[in-house]
Amino acid sequence: MFIWNTLNLKCGQLGVESMEFKRSFSKNIFLNDESATWDRFGSYSTAVEASKIREKIKMPRVSGLLGSLFVALTVGIMGIAAAPQTAQSANRTIKPTLADGVVRHYYIAAEEVIWDYAPKKREMMMTGRAFNEDQMVFVGNSDKTIGRKYKKALYIEYQGPAFRKRKHRPSDATRGFMGPTLHAEVGDTIVVHFKNKASRPYSMHPHGVFYNKASEGAMTLDGGSKADKAGNAIAPGKTYTYIWGVPERAGPGPNDPSSVAWIYHSHVNAVKDVYAGLVGGMVVTRQGMAKKDGTPFDVDKEFVTLYLVSDENKSWYLNDNIRRFTKLDEAPADDDEFGESNLMHGINGYVYGNLPTPVMYKDDRVRFYMVGMGT
Repeated sequence: MFIWNTLNLKCGQLGVESMEFKRSFSKNIFLNDESATWDRFGSYSTAVEASKIREKIKMPRVSGLLGSLFVALTVGIMGIAAAPQTAQSANRTIKPTLADGVVRHYYIAAEEVIWDYAPKKREMMMTGRAFNEDQMVFVGNSDKTIGRKYKKALYIEYQGPAFRKRKHRPSDATRGFMGPTLHAEVGDTIVVHFKNKASRPYSMHPHGVFYNKASEGAMTLDGGSKADKAGNAIAPGKTYTYIWGVPERAGPGPNDPSSVAWIYHSHVNAVKDVYAGLVGGMVVTRQGMAKKDGTPFDVDKEFVTLYLVSDENKSWYLNDNIRRFTKLDEAPADDDEFGESNLMHGINGYVYGNLPTPVMYKDDRVRFYMVGMGT
């Protein structure tokens, strides 16, 4: 199950006052977490327009970093309708979804790295002290436990089709192991040039936007043609181009702020791929509300935060990590303590407050996109 939550705040003067706290709920989102196919909804699910519920809650406000606060919780069905686009072709011009939209190109690779869930080597939630005995269950390395470092596969953004020079953005520090945040305005078309630099097949499958079968990026038992399935699993060393339309239903609803968040992830085997690390955020801005780069013009700072218990027991790289970081040859049978030690409760791939502190300043208009996945 995936949950999107958009949090807006305005940094202001210090002080406390009452305010009305509005919370709006829209769509519900469900994903079959047991396999890489859409058993519950079938190969295609049409977009569902769910009812809107609004409620007002009286609460105190603390200004400063907790200035004007508005939360819009958006939950929606993850089924995607087919987009009005043809399969990728080197001989055609890709057009925006709407006449006044633009085509936005991204160059993204899947790469294998060693990820550190706690690079500061101490808990940073309260005291800044060394990890205690309970915390060492998850971050302590021993002959029988992997510890805080794991081999993972991550989405890495590059500057162009050569995939030689990485593209760095101001939000990279807080994004952690999430892939680059893709931005688009309603009416645009997103073109992702994907290269698999990892050692096994991976893909890119989006939620929220529209696509045709060739750009679905997911293994489905639907009897499609070979051309339709070309983007389902990209072999190591190969490249593929995904084309995703951004129609109005992919953007904010009437009760939403100027932008909403979706995700993308590898879907060769959705469970194993996501726990391996291949997941990223996507932000769609209301038409007429976007800057040239697709970000909303009424926001100064954006942060995408993924709340996920990364189950490294279900990652493709479990045995690699066992052999690299322990003296074991394989996962011990019926060892609950070993299994527990590989459940990393983190935000953007950091545990115990090791996430780099988001930086914002007085009078900044700040938006947090909060995403929950998996466990």
